[in-house]
Amino acid sequence: MQATAAPSGGRMPALYLSHGAPPLADDPVWPGQLAAWSAALPRPRAVLIVSAHWEEAPLTLGATATVPLVHDFWGFPERYYAVQYAAPGAPELAAQVRKMLRRPGTPVHGMPDRGLDHGAYVPLVEMYPGADVPVLQMSMPTLDPQRLLELGRRLAPLRDEGVLIVGSGFFTHNLAALRHAGVPGWSAEFDAWGEEALRAGDVDALLGFEGKAPAAALAHPRTEHFAPLFVTLGASEGETAGPRSVIDGFWMGLAKRSVQFG
Repeated sequence: MQATAAPSGGRMPALYLSHGAPPLADDPVWPGQLAAWSAALPRPRAVLIVSAHWEEAPLTLGATATVPLVHDFWGFPERYYAVQYAAPGAPELAAQVRKMLRRPGTPVHGMPDRGLDHGAYVPLVEMYPGADVPVLQMSMPTLDPQRLLELGRRLAPLRDEGVLIVGSGFFTHNLAALRHAGVPGWSAEFDAWGEEALRAGDVDALLGFEGKAPAAALAHPRTEHFAPLFVTLGASEGETAGPRSVIDGFWMGLAKRSVQFG
C-alpha cells in the first residue's frame, strides 16, 4: 500500500474502492489496508456512497434516520449475517443531494427503509469501525459511464463541505475467477490497463473501456462493478494531482485496486 497524505484546504478526496465480499473481514491484509487508508484521510462530515449493488432509477436515496443493513448475499456462514453497523443517517446531506440533483423531469426518490448493502457496509466497517460517521447511500440510476460522470460532477461541491464521496465496486468482477487458482490473465491484463489509464488521466479511454480495454468482456461480463468509478471521476474532475492507487493486488483472482482522487 502506498502512503497517502491529507489534502490541503479542507477539501475531501473522492474514492473508488473495491469492496470485496463479507469474507473480506477474514483476510489477513485487506482490512488493515482499508483502516490505514481512512486513518490518513481528513475525518469526513459524512460519507455519500454509491454501490454496485444498488441499481435504481430514478435516482433514489436510502435511509436517513435509522440506517439498517441489507444482507444481500446468500450461502455464507451465519456469522456474516450477524454483522451490525449502526451508522447514523445523514438527513441534511440527503436534502443537499436532492437540491443538487433534482431537475424538471429528473426526480430524486427516497426509500427510507433501504439500508446499506454489502458494497457499502463491508468496507465501511473496516474504515470507520466506530460507526460514528453519518452515511447516505445513493442508488446508481444507470450504468452509462457518461451519465455517471455527469452525476459525479454535480455532486463535486459536496467535497468542499466535508463529504467523502465513495464509489464502491470491484476493479475486475467475474466470479468465474473464484473457480480457479491464481490470478486469471484477463484480470491481470484489465487491471494493468486500468492502472495505466488512470495514471495517464485518460478519461476518454476509461469511458470507452468496453471497447478499449483488454479482456473487458471477461473482466466485467456486466459492468455494474466498474460503473461507480465514473461517479468518482466526475466528482474529482479538475484535480491538479493525479489519482493514486492506494490498494492494489488481487483477492481470489479479482483486482482489488482502490483509488484516491485529491
